[in-house]
Amino acid sequence: MLALLLASAHVRVVRRFTTPPSLEEIVALADEALAWAAERLPERLAGILDGVHILVEEMPDDETVAELGLENPWDLTGLWRGEPMTQRSVAHPPTTPPAILLYRLPILAEWIETEVSLPALVRNVLIHEIAHQVGFSDAEIERLEREE
Repeated sequence: MLALLLASAHVRVVRRFTTPPSLEEIVALADEALAWAAERLPERLAGILDGVHILVEEMPDDETVAELGLENPWDLTGLWRGEPMTQRSVAHPPTTPPAILLYRLPILAEWIETEVSLPALVRNVLIHEIAHQVGFSDAEIERLEREE
């Protein structure tokens, strides 16, 4: 399975997307989104982004689709892997580092269907996955996703 780990250096994507971006370009968009999130998310998310890896894969694998009970793998644009923040404990540290998986092809399909800008869509998927880990409601997540 092809996956790319988000680089720590911030890369700015300057092209307008009129053709499907590569995995590397999705990684760059995710990097920008993570920097945006780190500056703007509420205090109750402070520290959640420390040590979180961002991975970009083409599609969710069959095991993930089955685990989530999905009928259609195209419905999954992102997924948090690792122990949710709401279940972490100092006495029992997580066994694997947290990661947010972004699925390139489902993101591109949603981009085409919704006509939302690709940077905004990647940011929304990333914010959605982060916010669910600390118990944000769907309404709170929608508010965060609308912020520019």
